[in-house]
Amino acid sequence: MTDSKQGELLVGAGQADITPAMGIQIAGDIGRYRPVEQIRDPLYARAVVVKCGGKTLAILTADVISITRAFADRIRRGAAEILGTKPEAVLCHATQTHSGPFVGNAMITDDYPLPADLWWLRGGDERYNEPFVRGMLRAVEQAKSSLQPASLKAGRGIDGRVAFNRRYIMRDGTGRDHPGRCDPNILRPEGPADPEVGVAIFSAAGGKAIAALLHHTCHPTHGFPHRWISADWPGFWGEGVRSLLGGDCVAPVLNGFCGNILHGNPLDPDHRSNIYLMGERLMETTRRILPDMKPLAAAPLAWDSRLIRIPFRKLPPEDVAKAKAFIEKNPDPLWTDETKTNIKWDWVYAHATLDLARQQQKQSWYDYEVQVLRIGGLAIVGCPGEPFVEGQLDIKLQSPAAHTFVAHMCNDADGYQPTRLAFRYGGYETRVSNWSRLDECALERASATAREMLGEICKR
Repeated sequence: MTDSKQGELLVGAGQADITPAMGIQIAGDIGRYRPVEQIRDPLYARAVVVKCGGKTLAILTADVISITRAFADRIRRGAAEILGTKPEAVLCHATQTHSGPFVGNAMITDDYPLPADLWWLRGGDERYNEPFVRGMLRAVEQAKSSLQPASLKAGRGIDGRVAFNRRYIMRDGTGRDHPGRCDPNILRPEGPADPEVGVAIFSAAGGKAIAALLHHTCHPTHGFPHRWISADWPGFWGEGVRSLLGGDCVAPVLNGFCGNILHGNPLDPDHRSNIYLMGERLMETTRRILPDMKPLAAAPLAWDSRLIRIPFRKLPPEDVAKAKAFIEKNPDPLWTDETKTNIKWDWVYAHATLDLARQQQKQSWYDYEVQVLRIGGLAIVGCPGEPFVEGQLDIKLQSPAAHTFVAHMCNDADGYQPTRLAFRYGGYETRVSNWSRLDECALERASATAREMLGEICKR
């Protein structure tokens, strides 16, 4: 590790394999047992550590679907101890591949009673948690040991071929997720997408790339519902950039507010998408960006973290009563298949409703963390869960930073944060559950807080 001179930028990067063993539960669905049967491509923990002016911050990413706050806090504390900084200076981001595990339980909480053989309905797999934490901290150790003088450059491109709003207003006035291809009942998309492809590269004195921070916005669900492991498009893109810039480069992807963004386009009868096609199109755009990247001031370093209290959405008493009656009538799982690997959503939702009701008896709010990191002209905003893209676009529009990368699934997994318009039209993301439990104000308040924090941090 190189010691920092006053005002000198030091950057280090690390990457550790976090691929789960065979049989570990794959997350990304409701009520589906998905033990790992095949590894299509490995999963990685990646760390970029930045040090300047006596301050140190870290950006950690992982090819998993989500990381609950308990485990994110452990990782942030562990990384802060390794680096001699504060946990608030460590961002812990899950790319949200739906071909990877949960870390912790986010679907049904640990203390809710479930039959022992249905442990996987909770979302996570306890056999994976500790190896995952160790892998994340190995990446941090590698990054610390490789700190060296560096410079920063950044650029952006636009790619409208790979990510689309997945919610549509139908001609009968209802909202629908994933309508059929060219369904004549589609009126219009409910909202926008974010076509930005962002690239920020830290280079050593001789020009060799140390790390590349990449930013795009789309649900990584190409591998759903198969029983194979894949880092999906973030992994393909990140490893493609790593190869393009040199094998020692680490290229974490910061996936944006993609709660309502998907790689499918039902308006195009010829649209195709898979991991490799999407990844290669992002690589094409990256190759166009690289020659035009501009130097960017990498100092000062700064960070801020704020908790905003978001009320839980009220569970109507009649919904709780219906859920209780449903489970009393159907105490055993309602399987959809003879192999007993998939349970009907209604049965799972009933248990999730009773679980959420128990939680709300203890506490009526969620402490929502908004985190902002500043590396000179580059700002990074991290929020938990799955906010809708409209919040991200508002943040970017008003950000005073030259480049702003916004990431979801940071430091916790608290579910969807739809727009008020989406609540009006309904749909899967707005149905009250453990994965959609926050008040309708959540997205607006998170976006407003991030904009305020950016305004303040960019004045430091």
